[in-house]
Amino acid sequence: MLPWFAKGQFPLYLAPMAGITDRVFRSICKEFGADVMVTEFVSSEGIIRRDDRTRKYTEFDEAQRPVGVQLFGADGRRMAEAAKKIIDWKRPDFIDLNFGCPVNKVVSKNGGSSLLRNCPALAEVAASVVAGVGEQVPVTGKIRIGWDNSMINAVEVTGILEDCGVAAVSIHGRTRAQGYSGEADWEIIDASARAVSIPVIGNGDINSGHDVERRKTQTAVQGVMIGRAAMQNPWIFRDAKHYLQTGQHPGPASVTERWQLITRHCKDAIDWGRYGNECRTMMAMRSRLMAYTKGLPAGKRLRAALCRVESLSELEDIAGDYLNYRTSATANDDAFAVA
Repeated sequence: MLPWFAKGQFPLYLAPMAGITDRVFRSICKEFGADVMVTEFVSSEGIIRRDDRTRKYTEFDEAQRPVGVQLFGADGRRMAEAAKKIIDWKRPDFIDLNFGCPVNKVVSKNGGSSLLRNCPALAEVAASVVAGVGEQVPVTGKIRIGWDNSMINAVEVTGILEDCGVAAVSIHGRTRAQGYSGEADWEIIDASARAVSIPVIGNGDINSGHDVERRKTQTAVQGVMIGRAAMQNPWIFRDAKHYLQTGQHPGPASVTERWQLITRHCKDAIDWGRYGNECRTMMAMRSRLMAYTKGLPAGKRLRAALCRVESLSELEDIAGDYLNYRTSATANDDAFAVA
């Protein structure tokens, strides 16, 4: 049993998202109450070649524990070798196997959700990694409910992974063909959770504390994984725990609190240096800024300014202009403008 499932705990996972859930963002979500972290997925081949860029994806702070490193690949022996190297560098709390990524560059290499079409290959990968490192750290897996509507096999795949010695499975309630469109199918997630004795973590369309409570009480999952909702609102972990304890939704983060977090996130990313100098980092952060500002008044005008930002000082100026506009007596969406 993974310790974060002990004593009736219902952990909230931060979903691994490429280009999003880096070390800085994971730290933010941990502070807001995320219980378990998973890194962005990393290529097993990149790890074996000791590629410095790939290795950066595996970085984490001690305060983020429990944290797992997610690997993708199609060769079980090579993935086990990569897992051993990761454990030698900095022992994570678990290794997570990516059998769910829908993007073409991963699927074209027979990785990610491609393996849902080839259960023997999926089993070989899982069993090889468990045999290689399972005595050192637990191995978990992440899947989708299937490849497409004609091949929905999450119940079968979850059972295969349990038989291979995988300690827990997280399931995104969409097929690979769906990508992120449509609604997550929680009936399939529930059926998969009821078919095995290992913990199943449900993922998909978790946007509030009420969503967490509903999945906790109405399905057999033992935890939930939150992804896209956290991009816009990392406070969701704090809010969900408050709802589980009280049955009440807390008030949303204030505009001032939101801007403080936006600025802090950018500062920390610049200090980390993963994306390069300040200009490159701010350019890399633009998509994050778009997500953070969704739902804010005058959001369209605001995002038009943020999509060109190249420095922290520019961001601070935009924040100042926006906060002044919001507190002015004549505030209206048409009035906001950035010089």
